[in-house]
Amino acid sequence: MKKIAIDSHSENTPEIEKLATLCRDNNKIDDSLYYRYNVKRGLRDLNGKGVLTGLTEIAEVKSYTIDDDEMVPCPGKLYYRGYNVEDLVHGFVKEHRFGFEETAYLLIFGTLPNAKELKEFTDLLASYRTLPTNFVRDVIMKAPSKEMMNTLSRSILTLYPYDDNADDVSVDNALRQCLQLTAVTPLLAVFGYQAFKHYKEGGSLVIHQPDPKMGTAETVLHLLRDDGKFTKFEARVLDLCLVLHADHGGGNNSTFTNRVVTSTLTDTYSAMAASLASLKGPRHGGANIKVVGMMNDIKKHVKDLEDEEEIRKYLEKILRGKAYDRKGLLYGVGHAVYTISDPRALLLKSFVERLADKKNAREEFDFYQRVERIAPEVITGNRHMYRANISINVDFYSGLVYQLLGLPEELFTPLFAIARMAGWSAHRLEELSSGGKIIRPAYKNVVKHTQYVPIKNR
Repeated sequence: MKKIAIDSHSENTPEIEKLATLCRDNNKIDDSLYYRYNVKRGLRDLNGKGVLTGLTEIAEVKSYTIDDDEMVPCPGKLYYRGYNVEDLVHGFVKEHRFGFEETAYLLIFGTLPNAKELKEFTDLLASYRTLPTNFVRDVIMKAPSKEMMNTLSRSILTLYPYDDNADDVSVDNALRQCLQLTAVTPLLAVFGYQAFKHYKEGGSLVIHQPDPKMGTAETVLHLLRDDGKFTKFEARVLDLCLVLHADHGGGNNSTFTNRVVTSTLTDTYSAMAASLASLKGPRHGGANIKVVGMMNDIKKHVKDLEDEEEIRKYLEKILRGKAYDRKGLLYGVGHAVYTISDPRALLLKSFVERLADKKNAREEFDFYQRVERIAPEVITGNRHMYRANISINVDFYSGLVYQLLGLPEELFTPLFAIARMAGWSAHRLEELSSGGKIIRPAYKNVVKHTQYVPIKNR
């Protein structure tokens, strides 16, 4: 039998286009039906408030207070296990420590570690920061892809057969798996990028061994850079990004996906791959790349980047779907929950400014500040919003941070995954410990019943 290569079918044919038209025509739900049956699309009501689908002790997002039964917007707050993230960040920054490992410990175990516990936990992660013999050669180097999230998912799923207790969903075993994945995800992501850069773009192939004395942020920079070198401040800024992305409550799409999949009692590798698939989507994890693209597009078309009126006009053009990607979105501006401010963006901004000064990129930072100031006004002035307050979100500045650190765009979303692996682990373990039921949301069928017609009569 003649074998047909998969890549020979990678383009749409007239047959597929015809079937796609049929598919679209018969799969569009009338928008009015969502209102008739009071369906909360996206699990959000008309005011943007999320529909309560579960309970958690891991993280909390606050964006409003209740006053006389009315929702009153307030500066955004993010809590990890009841601790204000601002306090956590100020704590380890003041003491000139890295914070991601401490944050991971807090999310997973529900309590802040003392110095001895943190050292033991950090050492444990370092001991787990290794891959099976020849895994890099036999898995990561084979079929490299420009899409690092798919590469990351494939690598994590391929770790399954190396685990003798892969399907054991006891908390003890799942904890071991979660910690191992938290430790090795930086390796899988960076090695995947190095393979892509070498085999697809003709670059040098540089594979550094992880240093057990380094934490997660340091490991990423060490593995990624050809000379393996970085400054302490660079590592601290990346560490802050990891802390701020480590979790965001149970309601974000990838975490909810993890809990849904975990509720079936599937294995840890499958649960994490499901979350990665969710995070890959541009509506979830790829926003900072879109911010960078949008900002580059503005610089390309606006002659004077200090002219706020010219910037405003071009932002309005983007919002009308007449420029950039023509989606009518200002990326990095606004959030599904936060209104007055995103605390993660505020925490990151002060570090971005210092990093920009160190990298001689002050003009770039000032340009971002102008867009930050103008963009919310453009949105509120051109769109009918259910709320008056719009602020930038963490994605607005995180892409700039990664650029200033010299990190490739291909790794922007995998860096999000490296951080969020800690949060996903915490939610998986909480679901296994206290869930007890498979998550099965209700869908209402709105098609009329039809009589079967024999094929010769159709």
